[in-house]
Amino acid sequence: MRDPLSVVTDAFTSFLFGKVETTRLPVRTSTGQAQAVYLPTAAPGLGDSGVIIGREVYSGKGYIYDPFQLYGQQLPAPHWLVLGESGNGKSALEKTYVLRQLRFRDRQVVVLDAQGEDGVGEWNLVAREMGITPIRLDPMAALDHGIRLNPLDPSITTTGQLALLRTIIEVALGHGLDERSGFALKVAHAYVNETIVERQPVLSDIVERLRHPEPESAEAMNVAIDDVRAWGLDVALVLDRLVDGDLRGMFDGPTTVGIDLDAPLIVFDLSHIDRNSIAMPILMAIVGVWLEHTWIRPDRKKRIFLVEEAWHIINSPFVAQLFQRLLKFGRRLGLSFVAVVHHLSDVVDGAAAKEAAAILKMASTRTIYAQKADEARATGRVLGLPRWAVEIIPTLTPGIAVWDVNGNVQVVKHLVTETERPLVFTDRAMTESSADFNDDALRAAEREAEERAAAFVEQHVGDSESTVA
Repeated sequence: MRDPLSVVTDAFTSFLFGKVETTRLPVRTSTGQAQAVYLPTAAPGLGDSGVIIGREVYSGKGYIYDPFQLYGQQLPAPHWLVLGESGNGKSALEKTYVLRQLRFRDRQVVVLDAQGEDGVGEWNLVAREMGITPIRLDPMAALDHGIRLNPLDPSITTTGQLALLRTIIEVALGHGLDERSGFALKVAHAYVNETIVERQPVLSDIVERLRHPEPESAEAMNVAIDDVRAWGLDVALVLDRLVDGDLRGMFDGPTTVGIDLDAPLIVFDLSHIDRNSIAMPILMAIVGVWLEHTWIRPDRKKRIFLVEEAWHIINSPFVAQLFQRLLKFGRRLGLSFVAVVHHLSDVVDGAAAKEAAAILKMASTRTIYAQKADEARATGRVLGLPRWAVEIIPTLTPGIAVWDVNGNVQVVKHLVTETERPLVFTDRAMTESSADFNDDALRAAEREAEERAAAFVEQHVGDSESTVA
């Protein structure tokens, strides 16, 4: 029997505070609520094998990426698209990525460097640090025994040579070759390859044959010789630009002997070419096809082909077709193509929309730096990004980007070591704004940006599965 005093005490306590014993209700939650409470569970990482990029903004986990390690199970293709406005850290990402990849002995990188200042390309410092001299394609230097790349190099198959010649002409004309012009080019090319055996055929040989076709060519088509000459006139005028025009010296002679295609890093410095002229896509087409036949080999090496100002490739239907073939074969040969573009609208709204879409589809990895809101929405529609990612892109600060690796979307802060910093921040404006990495104000601004981004995702985590309409 209970003590009367205890009974009275329990009754009084129950009166004041309610029942002493309580029943805890079962906990019920949703996946979205669990992710909001513990953000590291929001998406799995990419593994722990590869190169370090930085850290995930929301979880703080290290972010490691390598297309060669991920290819197959997690990546259908090893190609990578980098997007964003200038001054947000694209160049720093590319350079640190290449430097870190080259720590693996089986990696080799080719860079088409289309930007630069003070008379040298943007990759000059990185190349010099590695003891490598960039291959500078410069019309003025070429006239004085500079670097030459021959579109008719015997290392390129005859089919590849003809495809390259057609591309050069079509880019310059702005439209495809008609049947008659194409026939004149084909006949001239075949004649040059069959008759010139003591040396490398060069473009001036093709121009000469187009201007003075063989009578046999006319007889084979049952037409007058003057007709065949007229068919090849426009073709001859375009190729003449590479021989005697503003691009002369770079392509109208045998390929320069001594280009080291076994070096870990090969940089083609294109900074002396007007990036807005028709010369740039022609140049990229020639370099791309030459590399396809001379550099990419079925061995055990993993190769990275990084192209600055890649819209010159993607925005031209004729150049894009050449690179589509390169990308398709590249997957089998261990090639990762990295295209760096400022605005997606540069390529998806142009004449090569179909070809651009095909190349973009091959890029299973997309990295998007800060863009204006309208541009971000357009990018999101084309790439199928989650709505929360599209909405956060305009708020990103330099060095932070949205990464989409075959549907695994994260916001990643790129980390640069003190050793890498002098090599990768070559732009003056970027260097000045980031001169003191340890400055308290800079660190505070970075923390504020990360906290703002994390808060944004926490509020919109329920939208993480929806894409932009």
